[in-house]
Amino acid sequence: MGFISLFLLSLNVTDAVLAQSLSVFLWATLVLYGGASLWWLIQVFILSYGWQDTNQTEVGLDNIQVRVLTIAAEETVQRTVSSIPDEITEPLIIAEEDIDIAGADVHVVPNDFECAAQRKGRAIEWARQQIPCEKEYVLYLDEDTLLSGFSGLPAADIIQLSEHPLRTRSRLTYVCEIFRIGFQFEQRAFHQVAYPAYAWGGAVAVRHELEEQITWNVPSITEDTTFIWRAADRVNLDYRLATVKARNQAPPTLKSLIKQRRRWVSGTIQDRNLLPRRYQPVIFTRIVTWALSPVIPLFGIIAFVFPEAIPSSSVYLLLSALLFGIVFLYMILGLVEYRKYPEVWWAYIVVTPLAVLVHSLGALWGIIQPVDDFEVTQKTAAIDTGTLEERNPELTEDESEYDTELETEPDEN
Repeated sequence: MGFISLFLLSLNVTDAVLAQSLSVFLWATLVLYGGASLWWLIQVFILSYGWQDTNQTEVGLDNIQVRVLTIAAEETVQRTVSSIPDEITEPLIIAEEDIDIAGADVHVVPNDFECAAQRKGRAIEWARQQIPCEKEYVLYLDEDTLLSGFSGLPAADIIQLSEHPLRTRSRLTYVCEIFRIGFQFEQRAFHQVAYPAYAWGGAVAVRHELEEQITWNVPSITEDTTFIWRAADRVNLDYRLATVKARNQAPPTLKSLIKQRRRWVSGTIQDRNLLPRRYQPVIFTRIVTWALSPVIPLFGIIAFVFPEAIPSSSVYLLLSALLFGIVFLYMILGLVEYRKYPEVWWAYIVVTPLAVLVHSLGALWGIIQPVDDFEVTQKTAAIDTGTLEERNPELTEDESEYDTELETEPDEN
């Protein structure tokens, strides 16, 4: 009997330890997620105040050299070159293979060129070393970046053009991009912090003098963010977000989108040592909460079903519901940025949890199994299921104020 009593007591102790551990884990996760969400709210609604005060055309078009990065996507690049204002003479194409582009000079990166940078960073570094630049600024564009209403830049060290992904094959990846652009409202506050959290290399302008000082010659799969972090470490960085929209392409499939998110997280993890110690917890928290977003409502359900296992379970349930509600705010802000007609918001809001899940899968994959290389995302030149104009009427309707309905073509994922 003594042995049985001891065994039952050990079970009770084990259950108590497990319950306490579960409670600590759930509350720690909620606090972590809550901290990241609070910082995002502060950036969007407080620190972003006055982000448009800078003259967006202080730097004229005649003082900007445009460089378009590609492997060999001729049709896609030609579309991008055609969107560049005529006042920018002789845009440069930096390619891995020789292609024929009307209205631009093509420069091919030699196969035997060696440097520490890799992939896109290697091409940019070769261009920095080999191609003269007499302009004050270099504007880098991805092969699929279409400029809309571009008339100049604010005078800063680094100027990020506002990203505006277009739909390609998949309706769901397009919705995911709208969700992400809503989250990226925080970029409006990046001029207030010493180290911007990330950069988008698809449309970023760099003061040429700064580029020569920092270079791109480091190994990284997120060369854009790495550059901005290294620049912030060397100089008192002046960062600006430009109002002009750069229309790039949403990934054509869910698989490509998840891989893209995995690369972003992997690169951030690998390069986080470039940040001062005070910034590393912020980046770490962002990554973890990105991966854990879908489980916040799940944890709330656990608190509801097993209230005795979690101290202050009613408070936990309320907080988890409020925090998960912020993801719907991301989507709403994305819809505002895309100027979607309010009467169709419900259709996007309904699929928001699915968009959150897709984002988190890529982030979680990047945490569990980081990648040190990546596949180039397929662009529309290789897609025969429709054209950009058919799926994005605003390209041919002179920036119509609203998109009044979701696309009716079937999702091809």
